[in-house]
Amino acid sequence: MLPMAEPAQIETRHRWLIGAFFGVVILPVLLAAAYLWIIAEDQYASTVAFSVRKEEMDSSLDLLGGISKLSGSSTSDTDVLYEYIQSQDLVQNIDRDLDLKAMFGKAWPGDPVFAFDPSGTIEDLVDQWEDQVRVLYDTGTGIITVRVQAFTPEDATAIATAVFDRSSKLVNDISSIAREDMTRYTREELDRAVERLKQARQDLTAFRLRSRIVDPQADLQGQMGVLNTLQAQLAETLVELDLLRESVRENDPRVTQAERRIDAIRRRIEDERNKFTENANDPAAENYATLMAEFERLSVDLQFAEEAYRTALAAHDSAVAEAQRQSRYLAAHIRPTHAEKSEFPRRWMLLGLTGLFALLTWAVGALVYYSIRDRR
Repeated sequence: MLPMAEPAQIETRHRWLIGAFFGVVILPVLLAAAYLWIIAEDQYASTVAFSVRKEEMDSSLDLLGGISKLSGSSTSDTDVLYEYIQSQDLVQNIDRDLDLKAMFGKAWPGDPVFAFDPSGTIEDLVDQWEDQVRVLYDTGTGIITVRVQAFTPEDATAIATAVFDRSSKLVNDISSIAREDMTRYTREELDRAVERLKQARQDLTAFRLRSRIVDPQADLQGQMGVLNTLQAQLAETLVELDLLRESVRENDPRVTQAERRIDAIRRRIEDERNKFTENANDPAAENYATLMAEFERLSVDLQFAEEAYRTALAAHDSAVAEAQRQSRYLAAHIRPTHAEKSEFPRRWMLLGLTGLFALLTWAVGALVYYSIRDRR
């Protein structure tokens, strides 16, 4: 028979393992429990959830009928908002409005783990913000949920409200920039069309003042009427002269008077005709033909300017309507809540994580020790 095995004895290495267990596992767990239940201050949470929405009108009939639809949130806008909530810019703005350092540092220096040192830099405040504010982004629905922790319920609600207000302002700014981009080109075209119309009207007014003719066409028609009347009088006087010559002597005074009348009418007709072609060979001089050409050119410019203005105005109105149709806004799915009891720090969870980490550390150390011992 084989000899009986001797009773197991506790050796030095066993004592070291037991001591290490107490030092690596039991002691940290006791210290963590003491800190969490004795030193750590209660914290309260406030939650707010929102998404970027865009209101769209399909057509003018829908607009008149008041029928609109809400489209899904823009992914790019929501991504920008998600990054903004975690940015230093937002932290600085809220700190300037609410004094975040004082809010996060209310438990300092009694709770150095969870509280913020009010003398810290903005970078330290951003790190504390990442610990106190949790941002969850559902890419499927586009909803952003923000949970804010603070040492009083009022502070948590105030910070959550400030996050929502600042986010809403950012979305409004983005929407304003988008509307400005959509209408900037059409507004510039409208401004140019207005200036062109003003200039065309000023040129036409200057022409009328210089020529002292309001409407050259009406004036020309009046001159043609005078010329036609003179020609009719000339024809009538010629007929009368022929009749006189047939019935009286050649030297009769009435014949002489009729001939003088005919000469006067002919001179007047010639003078009226010269108004249309006077100074035709002088480029600097103005006659009816030159005035009519300039008036027609100015009239065409004015007509073109008016048509361009109407087109530019319609394009600008259409761009403004399209920009308003695609307006963005921040829709709050959950308004900032107000806590009635403390939920943080989650002491049992933190204590369990501390014990698990300590136990894993001790176990790994023990395995490493025995592995090295067995290789000797």
